[in-house]
Amino acid sequence: MRHLIKMIINRVSQLIALPFVITCWLESLVNKKVEVIFVFWTNVFALLPGLPGVFLRRGFYSLTLQQCSLDSHIGFGSLFSHRNSIIEDNVYIGNYCTIGSAHIGENSLIGSRSSLLSGSGQHIHNDETGTWGAFSTDNIKQIQIGKNVWLGEAAIVMADIGEGCQIAAGTVISSDTKSYVMLAGNPARFVKSLPLPALLQTQLQDAPLPDTVSELPNEKQS
Repeated sequence: MRHLIKMIINRVSQLIALPFVITCWLESLVNKKVEVIFVFWTNVFALLPGLPGVFLRRGFYSLTLQQCSLDSHIGFGSLFSHRNSIIEDNVYIGNYCTIGSAHIGENSLIGSRSSLLSGSGQHIHNDETGTWGAFSTDNIKQIQIGKNVWLGEAAIVMADIGEGCQIAAGTVISSDTKSYVMLAGNPARFVKSLPLPALLQTQLQDAPLPDTVSELPNEKQS
């Protein structure tokens, strides 16, 4: 019964958001690189309070992002700045998060006030003039956040994070990480390896041995 009620509210939320969604669709049809209208509505929906706001944000993003699960949670004040993002099932995004272009895997937790950038190369340096170039959508990279990741509060991410990682609050991720590790600090440093899920351990036992030890998901870093 609870699942049915939630499904109905999700569909009603999509209907309420539809007029605003249509303006985003029209903008995308005119020019896929322009996201002025989309960003305007993301700011508006970010400020909708309480549980109604959670449903309305989910309804809006499920119709405007590349993919957004209706089983996700997007907190108050959180917004996406690019349509090219994927939110899988059971993703929790806390309050006041800023997300550029990202693929967030299922069951991941994004702590409040975290920033997920669209890679680290949005601005190109001109060596002749010493100036930084203006933002261009051509420089956007969709970062990958693996499933079952816990991202601590106020973390800054501009690179890929492997599956099952735990990232401490305030950590800055500027290079790709392995899977099943704990990282902390600025820049991020290896803290320890995390245990593999029992199901994954079984799969690894049944699979052929890798050619190199670096293929193992919980390889200990030096």
